[in-house]
Amino acid sequence: MSMERTGTRVFSGGVWEEKYGYARAVVVGDRVVVSGCTATVDGEVQHVGDPGLQSMTAMDIALEAVVAGGLSREDVVMVRYYVVEHAHFDPVGAAIAEVFGQVRPACTGVRVAGLVDPRMLVEIEIEAQRA
Repeated sequence: MSMERTGTRVFSGGVWEEKYGYARAVVVGDRVVVSGCTATVDGEVQHVGDPGLQSMTAMDIALEAVVAGGLSREDVVMVRYYVVEHAHFDPVGAAIAEVFGQVRPACTGVRVAGLVDPRMLVEIEIEAQRA
């Protein structure tokens, strides 16, 4: 998946962006706000049944948008994640710690009733700000 920056918007070409009319990320000054990302690549959900691996894929997609917006992993200040099962908090949290352990952004985790595709177990939003 490749990201394309058009002015203040970053697009990945993902099916949901076009269908629901949103950008993968929005650049506002020194800030990049990334829409919720799942483990969907080329329209297919990856790592079905594994919330930890789905988290890693979602964060890869989100971080690619951060970079396309002109910032880096080290600039991430907020991670929000949504899980569909209580048991998924630990594997998702472990994935976040693996990716952001040295960065230490603020973080919020929420359990939700479901995501747009029942095979999706986690959705992750990231915000980055140049210090």
